[in-house]
Amino acid sequence: MEGVEITVEEEQRDESQELLQHLPTEIGMGGNLLYLYQGFWCPQVSIKGMMLFQKHFKAQETDLILASIPKSGTTWLKALTYTIVNRSRHSLEKSPLLTDGPHGVVPFLEFDISSSNQFLEQEKLPEPRIFGTHSPYSALPCSVKDSGAKIVYVCRNSLDMFISYWKFSVNIPKENEKHLSLGDAFDKFCQGLHGYGPFWDHLLGYWKASLERPDKVLFLKYEDIKKNNVLYIKKLANFLGLPFSVEEEEQGLIEETSRLCSFESMKNHEATRTGTGPLGIPASAFLRKGEVGDSLNYLTPSMVSRVENLIQEKLQDSGLSFCLSSAFQNNS
Repeated sequence: MEGVEITVEEEQRDESQELLQHLPTEIGMGGNLLYLYQGFWCPQVSIKGMMLFQKHFKAQETDLILASIPKSGTTWLKALTYTIVNRSRHSLEKSPLLTDGPHGVVPFLEFDISSSNQFLEQEKLPEPRIFGTHSPYSALPCSVKDSGAKIVYVCRNSLDMFISYWKFSVNIPKENEKHLSLGDAFDKFCQGLHGYGPFWDHLLGYWKASLERPDKVLFLKYEDIKKNNVLYIKKLANFLGLPFSVEEEEQGLIEETSRLCSFESMKNHEATRTGTGPLGIPASAFLRKGEVGDSLNYLTPSMVSRVENLIQEKLQDSGLSFCLSSAFQNNS
């Protein structure tokens, strides 16, 4: 049986390698090679995982899928969702979040579960299972879209996302890849050449799904959560079907959840200080500042205007909007 399993994995590896040879490629804003896979620019390291995800993942009715484009609040959303879901299993003081970290308790479907055998193992997890993904909505398996599984998508002001992404890529050691200057990386970003980009298509996929099925897809903005943390923790809990009781609210559990999952708190967790995240990257690299408007310390007004015009063009008539220039003026 073991030999059969190895053969299956070898065939899958050969299939992904064969595919890569025929996909268009470009250098992305992080200096790495990206492949145009199913309409999105994806890093090589995730394509095999995406193929396995699409082929082998069998969604359960109670599954929770946390989706995002990189550097848009992924870590924070994982922490909040895990804490809300497991608050009756673990006291906040003894939460596995403290020792395992958000990426340890909520695995990425593209990176952490990289074989068909591991997908089968996930079927044994207690309900509700929680998974993270950077895959665009169009690339999600039919078993997710056609089941009762719930999807929570978090997005972020694209300028802040860009700076966070660029800083992240600059701080990660690379072999045979060069770091791009801010200006060169910005040009790539505006062309949609970044992990799982173009960001506007990634946004629109989940936005339209949330309009069509609001009971199944929750679309959140990072800035809204930062502005009114308690309100959105309650909204998230209600969407997940796990609302806070009156007693829990009176005990201050929502505020305690907010504090446990805050950037300041998570940076001091043992898992962040000493652990590793996806792909062996130090966990501390996934938590930089988390501030709204930090991009304004790096970008010029003309850069802000360029992205604002791009967003207006790409999101036109969708009902989705972001006010970037007003944010620049308010923080200048």
